[in-house]
Amino acid sequence: MAALSGKLTKKLVENLGPGRYGDGAGLYLVVDPSGARRWVVRVTVKGQKNQKGAPLRTDFGLGGADVVTLNAARERALEYRRMAKAGLNPRFNAKREIPTFEELAQQVHIDRMPTRKNAKHGAQWINTLRDYAFPKIGRMPVDAIGQPEVLMCLSPIWTEKHETARRLAQRIKTVLDVGRSRGFREGENPVTAVKEAGVLPKVKAKVEHHDAMPWRDVPAFYAQLEARTATAAKALQFAILTACRTSEVLGATWVEVDLVERIWTIPAARMKGGVTHRVPLTDEMLRILEPMRAMASEYVFEGQKRHRPLSNMSMPMLMRRMESGQYTVHGFRSSFRDWAGESAGVAREVAEASLAHQVGSDVERAYARSDLLERRRELMLDWSRYLF
Repeated sequence: MAALSGKLTKKLVENLGPGRYGDGAGLYLVVDPSGARRWVVRVTVKGQKNQKGAPLRTDFGLGGADVVTLNAARERALEYRRMAKAGLNPRFNAKREIPTFEELAQQVHIDRMPTRKNAKHGAQWINTLRDYAFPKIGRMPVDAIGQPEVLMCLSPIWTEKHETARRLAQRIKTVLDVGRSRGFREGENPVTAVKEAGVLPKVKAKVEHHDAMPWRDVPAFYAQLEARTATAAKALQFAILTACRTSEVLGATWVEVDLVERIWTIPAARMKGGVTHRVPLTDEMLRILEPMRAMASEYVFEGQKRHRPLSNMSMPMLMRRMESGQYTVHGFRSSFRDWAGESAGVAREVAEASLAHQVGSDVERAYARSDLLERRRELMLDWSRYLF
């Protein structure tokens, strides 16, 4: 393993490759081949011997380096050394700090990364918790989480996004099971109790109709649209690319489009939430728009009647002709959101802002005045590259 002399620094902790690195006084940073980083302290317990009669020297884990800072690791290591010097084995005498749900979840994620099928699968695991559990219970001590807190996470999406809710429940259960095994909590896992209590409504499996096309299938469908020249096909491509609602796309006018700044500004009067929404335009979006300019119409996607937009049924009818009628146009917004959370690994607030969703309480929104345009521009560029 790699060696290092001298004290560690924050930069070294973040960038060192696989190996075991000493910080001094028995504290080590261990970097696994997978990239996971964890703290270990080695102490010699005064007056205690091992089976061979030598002084009892033991290693103790102090947590992952992404959760436990360098200074915190040094403080914990000092506490363990003081106990060992006094003849107390830290394994039985150390005061155990109860981690928050997010801290423990992040540690479980790191510990299990080597067992994942691939990095993307691992990202999906933690992203589900990040999107639906951390905002509600992330800062709570793991021993304080019971049935009400589990329901608080599951209830809002139990029927609307049942498969996601089912996976979320399993992942919350895993984190809490680990918490119990490490002595951070006691009693039955509240996820199990919630399921057995039957407090969540039964959800019938949807067999014939799925609102949202699975995000992994969208590029192939987009390629089929590319082969079509009808205005409805171009409007649907634009709707998928921008993740906007049908009414927003069909009602788009050239006055709203700034080709120089590459921004489509949808006025508040046309938005469901009554708030102006700016959409960053990528090269692929502009490629779709360019031929539409030749129509010299007020509307970007003109219908059969001059200076009138396409009808609301134009895109759904096209999907039926393409034998994809089991999905809805609106469902592509969910496809985008699932891709953003499970594959792109983007921050929740950026993904929600891209859908013109309001996040947080009234007070939080009062202070969060930015619409995150540039961060959304990067996300929409990644989405365009993924599709085309």
